[in-house]
This record gives sequence, structure tokens and C-alpha cells, in this order.
Amino acid sequence: MIENRYEQTRSTGKRPVAAIILAAGKGTRMDSDRPKVVHEVAGHPMIHWVVRAVREIGAGPIVLVVGHRAELVRDVFQGDDDDLVYVTQQPQLGTGHAVGCAKSVLGDFNGDVFVLAGDGPLIRPATLRRMLDRQQCSGAAVTLATANVDDPTGYGRILRDSQGAFQAIVEHAQANEQQQAIREIYPSYACFDAAMLFDALQKLEPNETTGEYYVTDAPAMLRARNCKVELVDGIPAEDVLSINTPQQLAEVELILTARGQEKA
Repeated sequence: MIENRYEQTRSTGKRPVAAIILAAGKGTRMDSDRPKVVHEVAGHPMIHWVVRAVREIGAGPIVLVVGHRAELVRDVFQGDDDDLVYVTQQPQLGTGHAVGCAKSVLGDFNGDVFVLAGDGPLIRPATLRRMLDRQQCSGAAVTLATANVDDPTGYGRILRDSQGAFQAIVEHAQANEQQQAIREIYPSYACFDAAMLFDALQKLEPNETTGEYYVTDAPAMLRARNCKVELVDGIPAEDVLSINTPQQLAEVELILTARGQEKA
């Protein structure tokens, strides 16, 4: 059984690291037919910032999961794609299905893999390094980042047990009234043991309401197998804003521009 293999062979030494970036979504709420991740923010398509962050920590290969008008995502990195691999998600059956599409590239990868959203350009390499250090030093099956935000609407909520340890992620749409009041959210920053990730994805069940497969169910599944789930909390709320609307894009633009001015 894979949980026994995990307990016996998981090394806490330095391991290879790869990345999966989800970039298949349409830009429906962006009032555009283009993929959401190719909309520009602070002078670059938003996915540029995510790829740059994982490159800075030495991740490779970097798998981009594409779908709607995939050629536009490829165009972003034309001539700068030696470390990129594209896989197509068709049909689109949720984030768990999207990540599973990367198994064709990373199914035999013996290391840790970041799973990130292409519409989160505010992610910092320093945050990824913190997560990777925790993942590799603890020998965890998965390390998740969390943040406390004033308005958690739309984000998955972090559920903790009575000892304060990770229990589950509940998506906003599935959260009850008590859970919706939780301000600690999951900003789609995860680092998994690759073998454990793909094994868990094979056992995901579709959501009863949407029929989609959610990668956010995988950490609770691993916890149920007595595998270690680590949390890196306290990520600044400013760093975890994702982009779904032109208004959010403008807000993120201001933050990225201010960062650039700070470095100048």
C-alpha cells in the first residue's frame, strides 16, 4: 500500500522540486474570450509572475495545464519555454482533474511538486521557499499555505481540529454558515510529495453538486491515511489575492507596481 511505502521511504533530505500551474480557465468574468491567465498585470500576463516565482526557487519541470485557447498561453513563453511542458485539460472537470492531467509528465517524478493557480501573480518566491523547507524538513505528504483575510468570500476555508492541526479544506460553495465565518483561507499554494499526490487523485470522488473533482480534497484524504499535513500560516493577505474580475486585476496591478517601485 502506498501509505506504507511513504512511511518507509520518504526522505527528509534535499529532493527535486517541480511545479504544476493551472492555466486552463476561461476569462468569462474578465469580459473576455481569452484565457484568464494571459490578461496583463503590471506589464506582463498574470501567469508570467507565477512561472517566474517557481523558476526563482529552481523548480523544474514546470507543467502548465492549459485548455481554452491554449495557444495564447503558449505565446506568452515563446522562446522562453525550455523548462515548460504543456498538458491539455479537456474536458475541464475541476482542479483535481486538471492536476491529474500532469501525471503524464510527472507520474514517475521522485520529489516534491508545487500545485499553484495561474491567476495568482502575487505569489512570492520567499513564500515558496518557506513551504519547500517545511515540506522537506518535516517529511510531509503535503504542505499548505494559509492566510487570514478580512473577506474570505470565494476562498476555500481551512478547518482545524481541536489541537489546531489541519483537518480539511472546504470550498466556499460547500461551506456551511459556521464554516463561511472562518477567515483562515487556502490561497491555492500547495507542495505535495508527487507520488502521494497522484495516488490520492486517483481516489478522488466527484463533488455531489458540481460533478467536479477538487484537488483541495487530497490533503484531507492524505491526513486520513495518517500522513503528515503541514501548514505554513501567516501569509500576508496582500500576497494571496487572485484575479477573477477586472476590478481585482486593477487592485493587483497597484500592489505589483508598488513592489517594483520598492525594489527600484
